[in-house]
Amino acid sequence: MEFELIKEQIVHLNSKFEKQQVIDFLEKQNLSLDKGVEYTVALVDGDKMIGTGSFEGRILKCIAVDAQYQNRGLSNKIITHLVNEQYCRGNTHLFLYTKPENEFMFSQLGFYEISRVPSKVILMENKLGGLKQYLTEISYHKQRGENVASIVVNCNPFTLGHLYLVEYAASRSDHVHLFVVWEDQSVFPAEVRYKLVKEGVKHLSNVTVHKGKDYIISNATFPSYFIKEYQDVVETHAALDLRIFGQHIAPVMGINKRYAGEEPYCAVTRTYNQKMKEILPQYGIEVVQVPRMTVESNAISASRVRKYLREGEFEKIKVLVPKTTYSFLCSQEALEIIERIRASSQRH
Repeated sequence: MEFELIKEQIVHLNSKFEKQQVIDFLEKQNLSLDKGVEYTVALVDGDKMIGTGSFEGRILKCIAVDAQYQNRGLSNKIITHLVNEQYCRGNTHLFLYTKPENEFMFSQLGFYEISRVPSKVILMENKLGGLKQYLTEISYHKQRGENVASIVVNCNPFTLGHLYLVEYAASRSDHVHLFVVWEDQSVFPAEVRYKLVKEGVKHLSNVTVHKGKDYIISNATFPSYFIKEYQDVVETHAALDLRIFGQHIAPVMGINKRYAGEEPYCAVTRTYNQKMKEILPQYGIEVVQVPRMTVESNAISASRVRKYLREGEFEKIKVLVPKTTYSFLCSQEALEIIERIRASSQRH
């Protein structure tokens, strides 16, 4: 079959027409366009779209080629374009999630498996030994003990509820490794969240705070474009994240317990906690769920703090956060964050 010269075209995502073309093309491939994509390139043959690929942050996603044009190196063309654009932006460590049947294709393009959920998803990166390097970094903080615990938190921002959970675990453990989710999908930036956690727990001598970096996966960046059912997306994300933790992070740190707060509000977090109780015991990790700390019969939550920030109710915030967090919220440094909260209606 003869084809016209295939060209690359950058898609202007703020153009409803161009964006809809990508959406329509992906639907024909039984895929969808993830709402968080920030850059998209299309391959066109004449006036026909025959392939596309996107990225969000450092994650490549929504990559597809029309079946009629496959096996002609066009996936390679898309990946090369996306990688070059990422490098121009200073991003050299890249990730992608894909169906298991695409593993060979992406491995040929320089990506390496980190972990997988069989028949569902594989997480890959373009840096050989990236996970090993992260494990080496955190292993310097390994502590010996019979009860070595872990907690994974987002802390958007750090509240008295988070502090209660950490103190609860610390009082029952030889050591606690506290991992802060690092992907910047929260209104409080990662460095700010990490700083507030560090300051909030500095009185606990048996707690080490870690940056989750690229290997504690946020549900906010987990892709949904090749998984149709929302509940399946939530469960697959949880399974992948927990497998990485159980297979790699916990053994290196000698972790045998993981603490988590009960979740009365967020269905996604409840699902995650349920998967945690199913998966982590397979790796010898006991899961302990702790009842949430309450104020006036309501569970303390970061979303309540953000709600009061949006409404300017600082007095109500005082009983929900440690002094270190409250001091930050009253500082000049917090003004830009508070303005973003007031301009946004998002839960996270």
